[in-house]
Amino acid sequence: MNVLFIEDDMIETMKMQRAVSKMESKHVIVEAKNGEEALSILKDGTLPDIILLDLNMPRMSGIEFLSVLKSDARLKYLPTIILTTSENRVDLLKCFEIGIAGYIIKPLKYEDYEKKLKRVFDYWEISELIKA
Repeated sequence: MNVLFIEDDMIETMKMQRAVSKMESKHVIVEAKNGEEALSILKDGTLPDIILLDLNMPRMSGIEFLSVLKSDARLKYLPTIILTTSENRVDLLKCFEIGIAGYIIKPLKYEDYEKKLKRVFDYWEISELIKA
């Protein structure tokens, strides 16, 4: 599965790389440090199967990125899963209103993070995806 991972925190990126490297299925992870970089990747390259998106980023927040993504006819069907520390109900509601596929709170313990991430990948491996 091809995954676009949008995250500005290097430690979170390293956690993702480590967790994915332990999975049986091999996934291609393309990383973007912010929403602007992610949009550039999406417009210039092969579309991912899913997007994992942090909300709290500089330059363009996750919610701003979502608004741009979902207003683009070619990109709007890409399943976008929020992977964040924000437990703010306003953020949660706004994201679902815009059209996300899921909202996951990053757990504090690495083992729990790994388990959650594996479940996300397992689900999207068997889900029918729209190819633009």
